[in-house]
Amino acid sequence: MGVFPWVAWYAFRRHTAYPLGSAAEAVTNTAFGFLRAYVLIALWQARPALGGYDAADAVTFTFLTQALIGPVQIFGGMELTDRIRSGAVAIDLYRPAGLQSWWLADDLGRAAGALLLRGTLPMLAGALAFPLRLPGPAGLAAFTLSFLLATLVGFALRYLVALGTFWLHDERGLQAISLVLSLFLSGMILPLVVFPGALGAAARALPWAALIQVPAEVFLGRREGPRLVSALAFQAGWAVVLLAAGALLTRRARRRLVIQGG
Repeated sequence: MGVFPWVAWYAFRRHTAYPLGSAAEAVTNTAFGFLRAYVLIALWQARPALGGYDAADAVTFTFLTQALIGPVQIFGGMELTDRIRSGAVAIDLYRPAGLQSWWLADDLGRAAGALLLRGTLPMLAGALAFPLRLPGPAGLAAFTLSFLLATLVGFALRYLVALGTFWLHDERGLQAISLVLSLFLSGMILPLVVFPGALGAAARALPWAALIQVPAEVFLGRREGPRLVSALAFQAGWAVVLLAAGALLTRRARRRLVIQGG
C-alpha cells in the first residue's frame, strides 16, 4: 500500500475513533433536517412545483443535504491552518510527499468516516418519516461518483482558504466568507432551483454548486443521460481548476515560508 492510502486509512480511523460524538452530531443534523423539511413542505404547499421540484423532491433534498454536511465539511475548516500558524507546517513540507496530496488523502479518509457515522441517520430517519425519492442502482452509482467529486471540490476550496493563512496569519476572516458562500451558494439553505433569474444561473455556475446542489440533483434522478454527463463534467472541471490553483499557491507559499526563515 502506498503512502496516500495509508494516510487516508489513518484519517478514517482517527475520525471514527469517537462514535458517540459522531452520533450526537448525526442526531443534531437529523433534528435540523426535520425542522427544514417542515419549512420546505409549507413553502411547497404555498408554491407547488417551485423550481420544478415537488414536495417529495424538496424533503428528499433536505435530508440528503443534512447527510452531506459532514462529508463535504460545509461548516468546517482544516487542521492545516493550525499547523501553518504554529509553524509545524515546515515538517509537512519536508515529508517525501506533496503537501496538497497528503492533505487530500487525509480529507478523503475524514469524509468516508463522516459519511459512515453522520450521513446514515438523517437519511434513515427521513425515509421512515417521509416518502423520500430514492434512486435505483444506476442512480446510486452515479450519485456515488458525484459525491466523490463533491468531496474533491470541497477539499480544494477549504485548502485554498487554509493556504491564505500563509499571508494573513489568521484564517478566521476567510473562513467566515467561505462559510457564507458555502451555505448560500451550495444549496445548503435552499435548493438553487428556487433562486430567481440571473442570480440562480450565477449560483449554479459557481463551484459551491458542486458541493450540494449537483449531487442532490443526481440523487433525485434529475440528471440523466447527457445531463448527467454534463453535471459530472461540471464537478470534475471545478475540481481540476481548484486543485491546480491549490498546487500553484502551495509552491508560492513554500517560497514565502523559506523567505520568512521557516
